[in-house]
Amino acid sequence: MSDAYTPYNEAPAPAPEPRYEPPAPRRSRLAWLGAFGRGIDRLRRFVVNTLFVIIVIALIVILLQGFGSKVPDKAALVINPTGAVVEQISGDPLGRFTDQLTGQGEPETLLKDLLDAIQAAKADDRIAALVLDLDDLGSVGMSKLLDLKAAIVDFKKSGKKVIATGNEYGQNGYFLAAQADEVFLHPQGGIILEGFGRFTTFFKDGLDKLEVEVHVFRVGEYKSAVEPFLRNDMSAESKEANLAYLNDLWATYLRETAAGRKLQVADLQAYIDNFKANVAAHHGQLSELALKARLVDKLANPDEVRARLIQLVGEDEESHSFKQIAYTEYLAARDEDRSGAKASGNLVGVVVAKGEILDGSQPAGTIGGDSTAALIRQARQNKDVKAIVLRVDSPGGSAFASEVIRRECELARKAGKPVVVSMGSVAASGGYWISTSADEIWASPATITGSIGIFGMFPTVDKPLAKYLGVHVDGVGTTPLAGAMRPDRPFNPEVGEVIQLIINKGYDDFLTRVAEARKMSKEAVDKIARGRVWSGEDALQVGLVDKLGGLPQAIESAAARAKLGKDYKVRYIEKELDWKQRLVTEMLAGAAVYLDQPADAGVSHLPFLRETRALSRQAMLYARFNDPRGMYAYCPYAVE
Repeated sequence: MSDAYTPYNEAPAPAPEPRYEPPAPRRSRLAWLGAFGRGIDRLRRFVVNTLFVIIVIALIVILLQGFGSKVPDKAALVINPTGAVVEQISGDPLGRFTDQLTGQGEPETLLKDLLDAIQAAKADDRIAALVLDLDDLGSVGMSKLLDLKAAIVDFKKSGKKVIATGNEYGQNGYFLAAQADEVFLHPQGGIILEGFGRFTTFFKDGLDKLEVEVHVFRVGEYKSAVEPFLRNDMSAESKEANLAYLNDLWATYLRETAAGRKLQVADLQAYIDNFKANVAAHHGQLSELALKARLVDKLANPDEVRARLIQLVGEDEESHSFKQIAYTEYLAARDEDRSGAKASGNLVGVVVAKGEILDGSQPAGTIGGDSTAALIRQARQNKDVKAIVLRVDSPGGSAFASEVIRRECELARKAGKPVVVSMGSVAASGGYWISTSADEIWASPATITGSIGIFGMFPTVDKPLAKYLGVHVDGVGTTPLAGAMRPDRPFNPEVGEVIQLIINKGYDDFLTRVAEARKMSKEAVDKIARGRVWSGEDALQVGLVDKLGGLPQAIESAAARAKLGKDYKVRYIEKELDWKQRLVTEMLAGAAVYLDQPADAGVSHLPFLRETRALSRQAMLYARFNDPRGMYAYCPYAVE
């Protein structure tokens, strides 16, 4: 008997007939591509998640290793700057650390870190010597070299030795090495001093071949930022102005380098002028030439340099090298409030304005009209801050953003707080604009400043689109201005006349700002403006700056203007971080110590390659410009 239940008087239901199932269709090529894409996406997520876990583990390990840093007794402090030396590190801490792990980005070294470490070591009995390991030094403005030179010379007053070592010396590195008591060079190395130059890539013929038209509007025959789009060579006016400030900088370089080595400037100049003959006389052995010219004291392999340093400071039992500590580890071990974040009482607030000037809020390493103005406003509204120092290291950029920052400085002065500008390696165009509302302007003799001028550019590509791609643009508008600013349409000459009028007004505003600030007539300012660049020394002579000196002198002057006497502290006014950003910053402080351990002297220890990205950077720079009126006070300086 069946266990199945059948209702009364109801016949069992017949079994269903099997349905016909057609064979599964073959996947289309698009379906396979979709599946492949989803697989790639899953793989991407897996790789990203794995990398994230690795980074977290690495951070934890590095953080634990960073704790408990200790300064060895009678050790050498190793100054081993990496990449460009800057007034402010670019970007955010996490992004910088990720770049280091992946080998991306350009390494940077904070000037303040180097100066603070050298200054602290001078009076620290645990530090017996200073070692300059300069193999990985990148670009450094001449004013920064002078600051570092002054710190090294001051350190030597303690009676402690300064030793410079390098596999080879570039121009920047040798300037610092020349200040040492003993300079070592690898037998296979050399020293090449090529002088300063400014060279620009010009695009006019290339643009003409492509039929790309760049419509340029400017005031000032020296305003050379737009010349690459108008010419195939540097104008006579630009050559005149550029050579004038380059000669000033080069004279400073020769004078300070020769003094460090106790040579005559003429001897150093002869080493360069007769370089080919000198190299031939030494059969291509650059190191022997450098030794003969007394640019170095000894040719030595890394083990020989190590032996000399062991003799000087003693041997580390674990590494069997000389007792040493990297400047980053040294600063971490001292655990000082170097930014003045915890300082109280009478304060001099320092706001760093470094990089191109752009509209809006910008990350560190770039000057944002809104973000930098907010820092100045923060200093103005802080009752403990009695005076403000604006440290400017900028070639300029957006005229609009420059005015936003200048206005904030003006409000600080109206609030009764002195504002003093300290110019770094460059404070030109917009960099000078933001300096005009100050009680006093300090510049280094090697500062590049001035370039008081305005320009605007508008490219049109309608011709190459039509000729090479067969693309045409047409339409209607309710006014003559409708569509006038489209780059894919022919440029309207009347619009060009309007833009030139706006540029002229911008230049007149610039002259007015400078004339009022420097107590000069607009006509007198115009004679030294028109886009011309000046060295700090010449800028003092023509009245664009008040005094020559560095940041410490500017801070002292600001304190004196606020009548603080000697009873004051310095606080760097920086953007406040949230708790997550602070956590990452603290973790990465340990990472910096771990990644910057010194190797044996004379041996490069960096896992990262220095690559030249000047061309791509120039292209990206113009793409980033975002002035709401398209008007720029910018000086694309370069000293090479």
